Amino acid sequence: MKFSIITLFPEMFSGVFEHSIINRAKEKEIIEIDFINLRDFGIGPHKTVDDKPYGGGTGMVLRVDVLHSAIKSAKKGEGVEKVVIFDAKGSTYSQKIAEDLSKIDHLILVCGRYEGFDERIKKHVDYSLSVGDYILTGGEIPAMALVDSVTRLIPNVLLKGDATVNESFSKTQLGRILEHPQYTRPENYEGEAVPDILLSGHHTNIVEFKEKEREKITKRVRPDLIDSKSQA
Repeated sequence: MKFSIITLFPEMFSGVFEHSIINRAKEKEIIEIDFINLRDFGIGPHKTVDDKPYGGGTGMVLRVDVLHSAIKSAKKGEGVEKVVIFDAKGSTYSQKIAEDLSKIDHLILVCGRYEGFDERIKKHVDYSLSVGDYILTGGEIPAMALVDSVTRLIPNVLLKGDATVNESFSKTQLGRILEHPQYTRPENYEGEAVPDILLSGHHTNIVEFKEKEREKITKRVRPDLIDSKSQA
């Protein structure tokens, strides 16, 4: 799988993508990541990429012609290619979307800056995504999150293939609910003990306990995950 990341700050990604699972996936040639500097498509001698918004307003807006030129340069015409922009007005990113994206051959990620994009660029993208109800200074951090969350779902990336089956937001009969609480040594710490059933060795009872705990914690912390069938 290939990721092409369009950004004004490619240097921001160097440390993040050079460690852990993403780096291993690159070394095994399961994924490929390249960077396209949006400034290279800027207008005029100063390589301008933004301009004042029509109608007034604070800040600058990325130009549609500059963005479109960068997107066209990233497309290779091989396999399934999809373009993603990160936008506060976009659909909320989810595990379901990550699963869908993990099946695509080439993802082109467009990182916004300033006050965002000229609205007309959305005609040329496939996904407009938000990583939450808050504002960041740019799309680089959301792009890092997407690459990480998608990469771990690609076959042969994780050492244990079933690691993504029973974690939070994985699909269950109740919906995409949270994972059960986890415990390890010491068995008793400052008066808090590991639940006895997890030490019993009784597999069936342990599975039932974990399922009940998943439902309990989800109802307490994220009841919307159970109530919303659109996430199933």
